[in-house]
Amino acid sequence: MEKVADIASDIGEYIRQQRNTAKISLRQLSKLAGVSNPYLSQIERGVRKPSAEILQQIAKGLRISAEALYVQAGILDLPTGGPVGDAIRADAELTERQKQVLLDVYESFRRENAAARPAAESPTADTTDTTDTAPAADTKKESA
Repeated sequence: MEKVADIASDIGEYIRQQRNTAKISLRQLSKLAGVSNPYLSQIERGVRKPSAEILQQIAKGLRISAEALYVQAGILDLPTGGPVGDAIRADAELTERQKQVLLDVYESFRRENAAARPAAESPTADTTDTTDTAPAADTKKESA
């Protein structure tokens, strides 16, 4: 039961932080999200643990990703991408569509780099690069 209380407290604190960052009052968020003011207050104080549906409404009111709230609430696992992905998801200046496009592009770059990394980091590639300097000299002659 303590773990549920901790999750409720964590999500409430996260919602409060997002609301303060967006410079929205509790009453304004209540109207934007379509959630009663007392209920929203209880969520922020960690007294109540909101459902996924309520989190979605709150996310809409805050203009943030519902996924970000689901992760904070423990409904979803933390997505890949680390702090960059988190920053994109938390940016109130971007639409949900823009966030998704940025995340897709970012993840495609990460996958591309991860696929290229094993070849570049192989022991034979390191040995060849450090001991064979002749090709580098030839390349300079050709470009000059």
